[in-house]
Amino acid sequence: MTQDSTGAVPSAAGVPTLGPTRAAPQPRTPRYVGALIVCDNLVRIYKVANLEVVALQGLDLQVDAGEFIALVGASGSGKSTLLNILGGLDVPSAGRAVVAGHVLGEMGRGERTDYRRRVIGFVWQQTARNLVPYLTARQNVELPMLLNGVGRREREQRAGDLLSRIGLAERADHRPERLSGGEQQRIAIAVALANQPAVLFADEPTGELDTATAREVFELLRTVNHELGVTIVVVTHDPKVSEQVSRTIAIRDGRTSSETLRRRAVSEEGDHHVISEEYAVLDRVGRLQLPRGHVEALGLARRVRLALEPDHISVWPDRDRSGDGDDAGGARDA
Repeated sequence: MTQDSTGAVPSAAGVPTLGPTRAAPQPRTPRYVGALIVCDNLVRIYKVANLEVVALQGLDLQVDAGEFIALVGASGSGKSTLLNILGGLDVPSAGRAVVAGHVLGEMGRGERTDYRRRVIGFVWQQTARNLVPYLTARQNVELPMLLNGVGRREREQRAGDLLSRIGLAERADHRPERLSGGEQQRIAIAVALANQPAVLFADEPTGELDTATAREVFELLRTVNHELGVTIVVVTHDPKVSEQVSRTIAIRDGRTSSETLRRRAVSEEGDHHVISEEYAVLDRVGRLQLPRGHVEALGLARRVRLALEPDHISVWPDRDRSGDGDDAGGARDA
């Protein structure tokens, strides 16, 4: 809700009503205390020839430790740009991005390399991008630990544990060319977990898999999330994939637009089912994006009228009321 310079709030009839008197500025309370991933007013601008492309437009995001979430959005929405920033592959133009205490915009190139090796794990959509083709499954899992200076005995033990956890211990000596697509992605998950990261990022991890195999990969990710406590962030455009997680965050036009929360419930008959609830996201300055379907259904355009009720805010279409001169009547007609 936007107030004018006097602190007044517009009513449904367009007549300002006095809001609370403004107090003296107080020290700002830190936002997202305790969150593992924080994006605060994140902006990313690319220069293409003589044009500037704004990929992220003040995006806010919070992910708590141990969550398993999905970031969804159409092509060009900004989700890949966000993933590149959180993965230490790109830097923001403005705003703040923090992952596990690391302020990403303030790190140098060497620090970002160390961050990618020790703090996060990555699973790409293309199976060939995740694994070194001339190494066996075991050697691929050991490689990140070798680069981090982990001793041989510890490498072998951890690689064996991870291969057993993903159910491919018997395929440890096979190279990627002898593994199916689903097996390669499961090995890729083990590789991403090799250095015990705080966060695992997955970019369309099931994009090249059939439905049954994709379901197996997501079941493995849920098991890893539950048993190891690693935070998992999946980026996808597939709504079916997003239904596999407890929280889905939609990105539109470079901002978080809505969140869908899912929880399991038991009916009176004892049947288990999932309840999904969608919420609009309110950013740090009070902006929110109305769902596109709602906007189109009511023909909302350019501006709307707001009314503050005791326990909610009403949004009214700005209808053409020429000739009646009565805002209140127009509100009732709307």
